[in-house]
Amino acid sequence: MKDFKDKVAVITGAAGGIGFGIAERCAQEGMNVVLSGINMDNLLKAEAKLKATGANLLCVRTDVSKREDMEVLAQKTIDAFGAVHLLVNNAGVGAGTSPWESTWEDWEWVINVNLWGVLHGVKIFTPIMLAQDTEAHIVNVASVAGLLSSHPSSPYQVTKHAVVSLSESLYYALAERKSKLKVSVLCPGWVKTSILKSGRNRPAELTVTPVKGSMRREDLEAYRRMEAALEAGMSIEELADHVFRAIREEQFYVLSHPEHMAEIQERMENILQQKNPSPGSWV
Repeated sequence: MKDFKDKVAVITGAAGGIGFGIAERCAQEGMNVVLSGINMDNLLKAEAKLKATGANLLCVRTDVSKREDMEVLAQKTIDAFGAVHLLVNNAGVGAGTSPWESTWEDWEWVINVNLWGVLHGVKIFTPIMLAQDTEAHIVNVASVAGLLSSHPSSPYQVTKHAVVSLSESLYYALAERKSKLKVSVLCPGWVKTSILKSGRNRPAELTVTPVKGSMRREDLEAYRRMEAALEAGMSIEELADHVFRAIREEQFYVLSHPEHMAEIQERMENILQQKNPSPGSWV
């Protein structure tokens, strides 16, 4: 898909960060933009920022972890604009540490948003986009964590690996049908976002009050390094450049941060040579 003017884009997690950056680019390209997110106040603030572009905008409060919310998102999009040409499954959260020290609630919340959220988008929107029989594109936002062997948050890493695999499965299924619908999986490194504050949207029933002083020194240090890495990360505008280049070129793997290429290659070589995983150097 090379022509975006008057096409329809749906972006989850669009109130800030990567989602907002992509939504802003969609608006600048002359697209009709559906902003989806869990916090309506923040969505309306994002809408106000984008009004200057003159784009047609629609805000839909959506909990991507709930199938019925995603079905409503699809229906409201069709009701408003009649089609979907670009779907960006972006909403994501982070929580937890090691596989056993992450709480059950950490695991459930992260899987619900990061994996089920993308799966809901794929399963609900793909039939709609196929039936249109027009050029269209799905972008699933994973992470370079989905291509590496280690990350400070096991739930985050596991779900991002799953999103890469889901996207690959979707790619082959669409290719087999010679579909006009294409797919990309975005695997960025550090981007200047507020993902470390995603807990503000965490459901009460999946929140556990931490015991004071319970965080290990190593985990606290890793958190502080991640904060610094995010602050120094790629701008959302630059990342949007990578996304739109990939859509235009029908590029599947979108690896925006070349500094991680050597680690990705090392992991692949370890697998092929049946070697044990190498220690990661996330930050």
